[in-house]
Amino acid sequence: MTKRTRRTHSAAFKAKVALAAVKGERAAGPVSSEPPVDVKTLHAKIGQLSLENDFLSGALTKAGLLSAKR
Repeated sequence: MTKRTRRTHSAAFKAKVALAAVKGERAAGPVSSEPPVDVKTLHAKIGQLSLENDFLSGALTKAGLLSAKR
C-alpha cells in the first residue's frame, strides 16, 4: 500500500471556504441531485440481510462447512 501525501490548499481556497462557511453556504463540490434516502426501507433491508446471514451461518455450521471457532 502506498502512502498518500497530504493535500495542501492555497490561502485563497482557504479564504473562500471560510467565507462560505460564515455565510452558511456549501463550499466544496457540486450539489448532488440524488433523491432523499428512505431510512425505513434501508432498515428493513438490513434486517433481512441479518436474518439471512444468521440462517446461513447456522446451516453451514450444522453441515460442518463452517468452523465454530470464528
